[in-house]
Amino acid sequence: MPLKLSLKPGERFVINGAVLQNGDRRTVLLLQNKVSILREKDIIQPEDATTPASRIYVPVMMMYLDPDAADSFYNEFVLRMNEFMGAIRSPDILKECVAISREVMAREFYKALTRCRKLLAYEQELLNHVPQGLPDDRGED
Repeated sequence: MPLKLSLKPGERFVINGAVLQNGDRRTVLLLQNKVSILREKDIIQPEDATTPASRIYVPVMMMYLDPDAADSFYNEFVLRMNEFMGAIRSPDILKECVAISREVMAREFYKALTRCRKLLAYEQELLNHVPQGLPDDRGED
């Protein structure tokens, strides 16, 4: 069954490691066979992975985009997942972490990547409740 991909003008996407960009008009592509594809909005650059969940997402994303090199990203994934799981207490999110790990071990990288988005959403929800600044407790007037 083909995958229908609707692209906005100028939208970038990756297919099997090749970065492509749509022209100046809306476009629809029909992909007839299995490929590794990500839209620009689903790509996190390694240097932009500044949170624990994004540091899990990036190696999973790289394994998905380049499954032949998955072993080179696996150790980073395990390290970051262990750190994350050691810091959270939500049973539902811990279950997601276990499911992601199982999918990565089964080389079902796209499924794992989809689940990683739940970690990103969970993390963002937590960050939305953190005060913007710390009070100044230095006793200065």
